[in-house]
Amino acid sequence: MSPSVFRPLLLFVLCATTLHTALAASSFAGSSLYYAAGLSDNEADTLLQGLQSADMKVLRVWLDGQGNNVKGTPTTAVPSLEPSYVCNGNESCYNDTILKRMDNFMVKAHSYGIKLLISMHSFNALQGGDVYGKKYGVDNFYSQPGPQQAFDARIKHVLNHNHSTLGKPWKELSDYIFAFEPENESMIGKGQGFIQSHTSWQCDRAKTVKGELGDNSGILVTTGGESWLSESVQNAWLSCPALDIISIHAYGPGDLTEGALTPYVKKAQSAGKKLLLEEWGACYFSTSNNNCPKGGVLNSQTRNNNIEKWASAITAAGIPWLYWQVLPNKDPHYGYDYEIAVNSDPSWGALKGAAQAAGKAQAAFDYSANILQ
Repeated sequence: MSPSVFRPLLLFVLCATTLHTALAASSFAGSSLYYAAGLSDNEADTLLQGLQSADMKVLRVWLDGQGNNVKGTPTTAVPSLEPSYVCNGNESCYNDTILKRMDNFMVKAHSYGIKLLISMHSFNALQGGDVYGKKYGVDNFYSQPGPQQAFDARIKHVLNHNHSTLGKPWKELSDYIFAFEPENESMIGKGQGFIQSHTSWQCDRAKTVKGELGDNSGILVTTGGESWLSESVQNAWLSCPALDIISIHAYGPGDLTEGALTPYVKKAQSAGKKLLLEEWGACYFSTSNNNCPKGGVLNSQTRNNNIEKWASAITAAGIPWLYWQVLPNKDPHYGYDYEIAVNSDPSWGALKGAAQAAGKAQAAFDYSANILQ
């Protein structure tokens, strides 16, 4: 090869290498604890210290009301944000107890290098007969304009809640909040056909969130996942300008492989969206992993192997992930048990190692501006 040909080729290779390095971004891991608002300071410290030791960067929390002693954790009961009836923007109607408790928790989480992903409602509450379920019913909640207007008012109330000590509304707290999602697993109980017919609900709610945040808030907007991989990634959401992240919920082993996940990574990249495997877990029982109500106890080493195998596959596909769930207390092993207790659980070491490995791996999406370094 002549020098005249070699020099441009070398320059191209160097530029391509530099570009690849610039685009490369580290992945990360995290967890969920839907009832985090009810934790005592001691329980919160135990949880967050454990997550920090595993290099976990994001904790997903919910804004539903909750009772005492959830999942064996000594928690304080917290009333629903709309405890008696649909507030529809009537500010005196909302009970902000859960928001004020979350004010304290997010400051504590930040001190451990962790941001919150805040889910502002859940299908669980709707189906369970909360004020929206009682007034509108599940189907109408997603299909009629009245409940959507009322729910948008709830979203705006949350985003404009003035933090008790920081003195700013939540929509300006990008140092503390990773992302907002309007609802956990919206429409999940209605099946894929219903979801596909009502994909606009998710995009319209995202528009409401983004309308409050603005385009440069530093806080991301995400879906809340569905039942499995293909159901979680709807084409209409990939083309929704207000959505930054498409969240995946997947518990079936067939979905938790690099081969299954990679095509969705490519689709998201082509659409200019990020993916987050927001919920996955390894069942404690010897049942099917995605149908884990109760059963014989799975051998600990087998469970640990599952954790390592599935986490490795998700990370290899370039998708950051959040485990369902990490507990601050010993796991009581209730039904549908994917939980792992920090420090004491036989599977904590496997999960901790997988999370640390994720933080050292390259991601297919750049979240570097959205997590605490």
